[in-house]
Amino acid sequence: MEGTWWSLLPFLLIIPLAVWLKELLPGLVVGLLVGAFCLEWSVIGAIERAVSAIVHALVDDEHVKVALFLYLFGSLIGMMQITGGIKGFVERLSGRIRTKRGLLFFVWLTVPVTFFMPMFRIMLLGPVMKAVLRQFRVDRRRMAYMIDVSTEPIIVLLPAATAFVGFMTSVVDGALVQNGIRESAYDLFLRSLPYNLFAIIALAIGLLTTVLNIRIGRPPGKKGEGTINELHGLGLRKELSLIAGEPLHLFVPLALLIVLTFAFFAYDGWRRGADNWLAAFSQADATWAMLLALFVTLFVSILFYVWRKQSLPELIYHFFAGGNELMAPIGMLVLVWAVSGVAGELGFAAYVSSTFATWLPGPFVPASVFLAGSFLSYFIGSSWGTWGMLMPLGVALAHATGAPLDVTIGAVFASGTFGAFASPLGDTTITTAAMMDMDLLGYAKYKLRISLICAGLSLLGYALLPLWIG
Repeated sequence: MEGTWWSLLPFLLIIPLAVWLKELLPGLVVGLLVGAFCLEWSVIGAIERAVSAIVHALVDDEHVKVALFLYLFGSLIGMMQITGGIKGFVERLSGRIRTKRGLLFFVWLTVPVTFFMPMFRIMLLGPVMKAVLRQFRVDRRRMAYMIDVSTEPIIVLLPAATAFVGFMTSVVDGALVQNGIRESAYDLFLRSLPYNLFAIIALAIGLLTTVLNIRIGRPPGKKGEGTINELHGLGLRKELSLIAGEPLHLFVPLALLIVLTFAFFAYDGWRRGADNWLAAFSQADATWAMLLALFVTLFVSILFYVWRKQSLPELIYHFFAGGNELMAPIGMLVLVWAVSGVAGELGFAAYVSSTFATWLPGPFVPASVFLAGSFLSYFIGSSWGTWGMLMPLGVALAHATGAPLDVTIGAVFASGTFGAFASPLGDTTITTAAMMDMDLLGYAKYKLRISLICAGLSLLGYALLPLWIG
């Protein structure tokens, strides 16, 4: 469909409604229904189209893998909790880490074993960090921010062995082919990494606030601001307070999961034709490899817990209870996917591309691409979606105006990173808020302040870089 301004309408409704109602879910539903109505122009047709979009989002292979990964990881966490694994680890950690700064540094030190994809890292760290918050009196928004800022901004800067490398290289390759540019896509991807200014600046500020123990944003105001109702899960917390801590019940499953994740990454990459270990990690389907690793880990962990004299009926109960804890973020992600699908049918990508012209002077291309991409990514909450839609346009503008290609590609990647990090529609923001028991919009607002500072500095950098390079 040819793109029109109607394609913007779902996203222009979602954020204001979410801010007004202080809930994202109603805004997503309204945005989906309005987008569907713009396609059908009838109430019954809009309802049918909206439900169809949800069904299509649920049957998409990649979406199913993400949803299943989230649910099964929640199930593993549920079993870790009831067997005393998380409680035992917190007791062990409290004896070794005695300051807030030490706890925040611990978050950064876990990067080398959790760098595969943002969801993997968030779901590993979230439950453990949430359990130690009260002991160290750390604002949970600050802890969540540290987890987030040490996740996507790092992963997008790694040249291999992450869930992002293959996709990022492929969108560059597609844009090069589309514009008849004969250069190596992977080489350009590598050359663009130093120009992902948002990721670099966000990382620098995150590390600086950790080292100097700087508080980000204002402290919570009224009691409970930024968190969910304290009474939610009260029965589970009382039950968990009665169990004995056993750190082995956390260490064994997590160690097994990390080892199997590396193994399945290598296996899937070799199966796809890789001829060396680095290529194997880059070519693997990261979500599939981690889902396989998680499935095997769950099976072995249940056997391990039963061998350790844990009650099988209790394990099964908390398997489902843990997975059900993540049904809210899974539901929101499904609606985000459905809204994106409807907007795509309205010609969202075509409209965004057609609003830019090649009359832009070359030196202004990277800054313009970053600004437009940041706006786009904030409203769709997807780095991958932004890269896929904007990369062909960015490369075309750079090629036509003589703007530095590597800087422009870096600006596109930076704009997607901003949206995925700052948007309340981003899957990492939704997951982190859920794992840390925080109000989603309150947490997104907390992150937005520092994100806008990083984006402003990045925009300034993109305005000056072409002049300096030229």
